[in-house]
Amino acid sequence: MKKLSILLLAALTLGACADDETKEVKPVAKEKVVPIVKRFGYTLNDYNVVSDTVQQGDSFGQILFDNGIDYATIQQITDSVQDVFDTRLIRVGKPYTLLKSKDTLNQAQVFIYEENNIDYVVLDFKDEVVQAKAKKRPVTIKEREVSGVINNNLSTTFDDLGLSVNVAYKMADIYAWTIDFFRLQAGDRFKLVYTEKFINDTIPAGIGEIKASWFEHKGKPYYAFRYRSDSLTDAYGYFDKEAMNLKRAFLKGPLSFNRISSRYNLKRRIAYYGNRIRPHKGTDFAGAVGTPIMATANGTVTKSEYRGGNGNYVKIRHNKTYETQYLHMSKRAVKVGQYVSQGDVIGYIGMTGNTSGPHVCYRFWENGKQVDPFALNLPTSEPLAEALQEEYFIHIAPLVEQLDAITFKK
Repeated sequence: MKKLSILLLAALTLGACADDETKEVKPVAKEKVVPIVKRFGYTLNDYNVVSDTVQQGDSFGQILFDNGIDYATIQQITDSVQDVFDTRLIRVGKPYTLLKSKDTLNQAQVFIYEENNIDYVVLDFKDEVVQAKAKKRPVTIKEREVSGVINNNLSTTFDDLGLSVNVAYKMADIYAWTIDFFRLQAGDRFKLVYTEKFINDTIPAGIGEIKASWFEHKGKPYYAFRYRSDSLTDAYGYFDKEAMNLKRAFLKGPLSFNRISSRYNLKRRIAYYGNRIRPHKGTDFAGAVGTPIMATANGTVTKSEYRGGNGNYVKIRHNKTYETQYLHMSKRAVKVGQYVSQGDVIGYIGMTGNTSGPHVCYRFWENGKQVDPFALNLPTSEPLAEALQEEYFIHIAPLVEQLDAITFKK
């Protein structure tokens, strides 16, 4: 009997073990956590989100109509927001975001248009009262110091240093009146203190301003410091260590980077015309078709037309003494009677009229006679106002020390 009890107990134990081994244990399912996404002041999880860019032929009205908004409502929205945002000004390639209702209607309720990395406009029309707000992403400004030695040209040097070419353009603008950047020499050097913009401390959002600069060209150093020269207009300029304005009444040429392909020459002989003398009363600046052409000084447009060998051209009167003319444009960007400031784009390089290649022929008049601007002692701009100079010298003192302390990497 005792033996039978032991066998029965063993059988029950084996059975229990077998049941434990074959029993399926179901894992407890974890609830999936959906991250909360917030942008433009909205929780995107609450909407169906459409992100796109403005395409060729798009308009504000067409975008909304394609997303369920009728024309009457579109007109109401357009009229309501015109003080903040001109809906006609949306540009091809600019990003926009539509927030649509999470229901069966899936109707657009919010339109966000990004003008650039920093500025954007929010149009909220989900309620009866349409709201329009111009907003900016929070931007951090960081100061940078750089230095470099020219071995080939300015843009190549900046590429080699991993620097934005926009910094090179800004530096070239500062010295546009004193240095010909197409005639740089190997060994020319520069130092810069400038600011750079960042979104969320990490996303580059563009170059700020050059605060101080030092450029050594042909062994001669040129200092430049940014300073507010007029408190009423909040105008800034660049001045040297003696508070002299780096700006001149006239730019050295009409392009950002001036490369002279043919100079003013009254005794020029041309093989095409049997090596006869054909005076060239202009200075040719070479560039690719479409390169912007700038007014070299402030003035009023007196001619903007197409005529014979000149092709598309613009003429500007600057004062009673000086006039300038710009020939062979592919397209003119100004009209007769329009006032332009130094550096304003007045047209684009082309090959209209009598020309064998893309360039702008720059002509210069003094007292009604065509002359060579590079042979003239052209007037300079006024120095910094004497009343501001004491404060200016205090302002630049630490910047001079900062520039002088920047070293050159081998």
